[in-house]
Amino acid sequence: MTRLAFENGGIVTPAGTRDSLALTVADEAIERLDPAEGTAIDLEGGLLLPGFIDTQVNGGGGALFNDAPTPETIARIGETHARFGTTAFLPTLISDTLDQVAAALDAVDDAIARGVPACIGVHIEGPFLNAERKGIHDARHFRPLDDAAIDLLTRPRAGKVMVTLAPERNHPDAIAALTEAGVIVSLGHTNATYDQARAAIEAGARGITHLFNAMSPLIHREPGMVGAALEDPGVYCGLIVDHRHVHPAVLRVALAARPADRMMLVTDAMPSVGNGGRPFTLNGEPIRVDDGVCVDANGTLAGCDLDMATALANTLTIGVPVERASAMASGNPAAFLGIEATHGSIAAGRRADLVWLGADHRVRGVWIGGERIH
Repeated sequence: MTRLAFENGGIVTPAGTRDSLALTVADEAIERLDPAEGTAIDLEGGLLLPGFIDTQVNGGGGALFNDAPTPETIARIGETHARFGTTAFLPTLISDTLDQVAAALDAVDDAIARGVPACIGVHIEGPFLNAERKGIHDARHFRPLDDAAIDLLTRPRAGKVMVTLAPERNHPDAIAALTEAGVIVSLGHTNATYDQARAAIEAGARGITHLFNAMSPLIHREPGMVGAALEDPGVYCGLIVDHRHVHPAVLRVALAARPADRMMLVTDAMPSVGNGGRPFTLNGEPIRVDDGVCVDANGTLAGCDLDMATALANTLTIGVPVERASAMASGNPAAFLGIEATHGSIAAGRRADLVWLGADHRVRGVWIGGERIH
């Protein structure tokens, strides 16, 4: 057993925010919580939060998952994002061939088998998307869900499998086939009407990929994908909070419209994260970092130069209480992925995945399974 004690900060737990706390850790999980007594880590007025869970991580540390879908790439990306408090993540494959999708699925299985820290599954973002809302995705790879794709995506896997698709390009029966097999379906890169979006949700889709971005907007006579997402109390919505992808005023409106437990922070992170903002290549095209945002030569958004600690800090700046911001970074994505029994909160029975943010909201310490790794 290991004892981790903390004092002089805000320790966010489901029972409320505490000033001091001692965690007894056994087999990487929190066995019990007690008052801190004796030697403790001084949080210096900062925050101790459950480790961040990011469902959309394309790259980091100079590596892009699409370029080399291997356990080594996953480890490099995970090590990079762990420095920013991410203790669980889904390596994300941007639209590609089915062969590359298969390679990504196998690589994640292999990474989990090898015990690569923080990797808990995979996010296949496309190629089942709408070219009208393609963003930076390569539309040459786009295709509908057919029997071959469904067979590939529904095979048993070691971790969670999340798929982003456009509902208007894929029949509700195909969506149901995925969800009935345990695949987590999210809607994105879509020009769906309200009715098409509703049909997909009724077929089992339970997520919205980067709400507002690359989807049909909310218009008073045509609610579109955004209207369907904001109306439904059950779907989980990913938000990119870098103050460029979504205006702060729109974020506040969305947060006021939805239940507190259905919004999630995502980074949509690219190789520039943890790599000094250096440029990289995607689909053979150069991508540069422009004031914290990744763009191609035409100025098209190409993911983010964003980490979860910064996303959380940005969320606090728009007036979100720390407890809700923490849930958006940890508890809500855990529930979305169906791992809330083991992840996403500082409580008995949950993994001892922790992040210490200083009073300036910069990462001061990270623990995965009770072991300090940063």
